[in-house]
Amino acid sequence: MTPLLLGSDIYRGSSYGTWHPLRVPRVSTVLDLTRAMGWLPASQFRTSPRAKPAALSVWHTPAYLAALQHAEVSGAVDKDARARHGLGTVSNPVFPEMFRRPATGAGASLLAGELLRDGGRIHNPGGGTHHGMPDRANGFCYLNDAVLGILSLKRAGAVRVAYVDIDAHHMDGVEYAFADDPDTLLISTHEEKRWPFTGLIGDAGVGQTFNLPLPRGLNDSEMALARDRLMLPAVELFAPDAIVLQCGADAVDEDPLSRLALSNNAHWDLLAALIQLAPRFLLLGGGGYNPWSVGRLWSGNWAVLSGQDIPDRLPPEAEAVLRGLRFDGNSRGRNPPEHWFTTLRDAPHIGPVRTEVSDRVTYLAGRIVDMPGLSV
Repeated sequence: MTPLLLGSDIYRGSSYGTWHPLRVPRVSTVLDLTRAMGWLPASQFRTSPRAKPAALSVWHTPAYLAALQHAEVSGAVDKDARARHGLGTVSNPVFPEMFRRPATGAGASLLAGELLRDGGRIHNPGGGTHHGMPDRANGFCYLNDAVLGILSLKRAGAVRVAYVDIDAHHMDGVEYAFADDPDTLLISTHEEKRWPFTGLIGDAGVGQTFNLPLPRGLNDSEMALARDRLMLPAVELFAPDAIVLQCGADAVDEDPLSRLALSNNAHWDLLAALIQLAPRFLLLGGGGYNPWSVGRLWSGNWAVLSGQDIPDRLPPEAEAVLRGLRFDGNSRGRNPPEHWFTTLRDAPHIGPVRTEVSDRVTYLAGRIVDMPGLSV
């Protein structure tokens, strides 16, 4: 199947609020930038459907879905809905598209599972909402499209699914769903001592969950070690029918909500290696709160997924997209460096591999052969 990108114009102009980290344009930037690069012909774009409550209830509770829809219509939540469902909070505010927007991202992941029945590669940059819980919003995530995408892949015939998550924040919602499922491999790299404060290195589920908390200042060399000694060997040995990669952009150096320091090369290198390891591949977005780093990284993701060459210098049309972005109210947006406008690729962040990183990777790599259901 020709690689597909699933998106929607609902993300254009939709915001969690003028003060919220998700006020910045993200998916719309990816669509504009990939089109400006000539990478997204109409034949490779599919408008994401909006998932209906019946489809979402395969994991989310009907009561929660009803409360989420009611909050969108009424523009408010009462204290009971706030307490039970986590709606109307600082992290998960009431905003005009608070059901329709996440239902669009979830609709794309649900559709992707069906479209990948016979193999292929799909990018859903509006997905990656990995914190959502069955009965409540959590960490900017009203629905959990990652869980829904995995379930859709399994319904479409993928028995074994590997889920890899390189967001700066731990995949607590996905782990809640699949930690006890031996047919789902879970691998998460995330910043230690950062919300949601889950994903400790000893949290192993029934043996196929690998949590790698990493220290501040994580560089490309350290991520390459985790990739080559843990992530790729575990996925290859697991031999999945499908891979889902949550590619949060908040692990790159320029993000305001984390203190990891990767270049976007680390994400692209992992993606390029993973797409070789399963016939079905679903690539999701995730965190990322600097519009330039998100747009550049996720557009490069599509280049890798669809076999495009990333040029050293962007053409004028693509540069205009990046120069048109604004990041008001944040120090990183007041004086953006010139390369945020003219290139997609960051300078590699090569550095020493700290002992604490190598020790954790070595410990988890030693557990790979203990994954259930393997004959090694």
